[in-house]
Amino acid sequence: MTKAPKLVAIVGPTGVGKSALAMTLAARFDGEVVNADSRLVYRGMDIGTAKPSKVDQRAIRHHLIDLVEPTDPFNLAQYLDVARTAIEEIQGREKLPFLVGGTGLYAFGVLDGIEAPKVPANWEMRKTLEERANAEGVESLMADLGKLDPDTAAHIDRHNLRRVVRALEVCLETGQPFSALRGREEPPYEALVLGLTMERKELYRRVNRRVEEMLAAGWVDEVRTLMAAGCVANTSSMSALGYRDIMAFLNGAMSIEDTVSRIQQTTRRFARRQSAWFRPADPRIHWLEASVAPEISSQVLVSEFIARQA
Repeated sequence: MTKAPKLVAIVGPTGVGKSALAMTLAARFDGEVVNADSRLVYRGMDIGTAKPSKVDQRAIRHHLIDLVEPTDPFNLAQYLDVARTAIEEIQGREKLPFLVGGTGLYAFGVLDGIEAPKVPANWEMRKTLEERANAEGVESLMADLGKLDPDTAAHIDRHNLRRVVRALEVCLETGQPFSALRGREEPPYEALVLGLTMERKELYRRVNRRVEEMLAAGWVDEVRTLMAAGCVANTSSMSALGYRDIMAFLNGAMSIEDTVSRIQQTTRRFARRQSAWFRPADPRIHWLEASVAPEISSQVLVSEFIARQA
């Protein structure tokens, strides 16, 4: 039997330090980074997504960054296709792939061998469903999803309107449950999954500070440029944390003080919700305390993982 190729994944909540750890480990173990953050695929969305700098991308080769324009559609099925291709190419160069990011659906989609439904987007249906959610609340859509696909309804993040709409769209378009169309094969990699964690109060302080640093670095001008390029509030990419709030500020609907406070609050809430994907009790994840030199303990784990015979 052919041995499954090795892969290291680094997961955890937003702002915890995944990218910095990935740079250290990839340099130490001759690796390349494969992005598993759903917002880094968009060009021009650099500051608000904490995209790795050009200097870092030159130092360590990164994949699946700046793939599409922010006005272009991009979904899980597309991501899984390009991620698996990138990983195969890295392994073909006899380098170690590091799958890094906080989008649990992307990271575990790769790790668990998920096959996403390749159902084309129905933009009119999406618009109708989103307008209904705005008028009646997302629970209205969840009620329909519960009837059409109880399994997906039981597990989906109901706070993520985009994913609720997509699941319901697939059900209505195909006449089949979204969950039935999501295939799964044997996990294609021998994976070491490292999870970064941090005491919640400290993580929240870091999140608040990072939002302020992003704004100081020109985030408002970045959003202004995106709006000039055709992005509007309901553009899919603009569901990234903070972008719609800055749009509201630029349109005169919020003060800058309220904008900062709202982005910080939303980001803290998002970090808390990410625990639904990255659970402390998940036996697959080796949890490391981000504030206690994780680069040391992680290097030991990766060294042992590389040396281990499958």
